[in-house]
Amino acid sequence: MMWLLTTLYGVTNSWGLAIILLTLLVRLAMHPLTQKQMVGMQKMQKLQPRMKVLQEKYKDDKETLNKEVMALYKENKVNPASGCLPILIQLPIFILLYNVLTRHGFAGATFLTVRLDGSVLTTIADAINLVDAAGEAIPKDQLGFVMVALSAASNPALLFANWGLWLPNTALLFIIAFLTWYQQHLTSSGNPQMAMMGWFMPLFLTFICLSLPGGVLVYWGVSSLMGVVHQLRVVRKTNLEMQEKPVLLKEKPANKAD
Repeated sequence: MMWLLTTLYGVTNSWGLAIILLTLLVRLAMHPLTQKQMVGMQKMQKLQPRMKVLQEKYKDDKETLNKEVMALYKENKVNPASGCLPILIQLPIFILLYNVLTRHGFAGATFLTVRLDGSVLTTIADAINLVDAAGEAIPKDQLGFVMVALSAASNPALLFANWGLWLPNTALLFIIAFLTWYQQHLTSSGNPQMAMMGWFMPLFLTFICLSLPGGVLVYWGVSSLMGVVHQLRVVRKTNLEMQEKPVLLKEKPANKAD
C-alpha cells in the first residue's frame, strides 16, 4: 500500500492527489463487497414494517415466526448476513490504509490549503502558538482536546488572526461529519433506533478525527463522498425493485360463456 501511494505521488507530484487516487482504487477494489453490503442493508430496512407485522402476529409462536421470517427473506432474496460479512472482509484493508496514511509524514505538504501532516488540534495549537511552561512547543501526541480548546478560548484574537492555519482542516472535518450523518440518514430512514445512531456516529467520528492528520481526513472525505453517491444509487435501485410485484395476468381472462 505504501509502494502504491509513493508511486502515485511520483505520477502526480502531489500527495493530496496521490491520496485521492489511492482512495479511488481502494473503493473500486471493494466495490463488489460494498455493493452487496449496501443492497442487503437497504432491503432489510425496507422489510422492517413487514417484519413488525409478523412479530406481532406470531409473538406467541416463535417457531412459526422463524419460518415466516425466513420465507420473507427468501421471497425478497435477502440474506441477513449480507450486511455484516463484507464489513469484516473490508476491515483489514481499511486498517492497513489508515496505518499507511498515519505513519507517512507528509512533512509540510498541503492540498487545497489542507495541511496533510497536521490535525485540527495541532493546527489550532500552531495558530495560537501553544507552548509549555518552558516555552517549548508541546509534542503533537500530548495535545488534548480540553487543553487546546481552553487555550484557544483564552486567545481568540490570535486564533482568528491565524485562521488560515486551522480553518481548512476544520472545514474538511465538518464536511466529513455531514457526509457521515447523511449516509446514516439514508440507511436509517424509517427506523427510530437507527436514527439515534445517525446522530451519535457523526458526533463520535468528529471527536475521533480531531487528532487525525489531514492526509487521513482527505482519504476519509473522498471515501465518504463516494459512499454517499453509491448509497443514493443503491437506495433508488432498491426502492424500484422492492416496489415491483409479479403480474400474473396482463388482462382479465375472457368468460367461458363467451
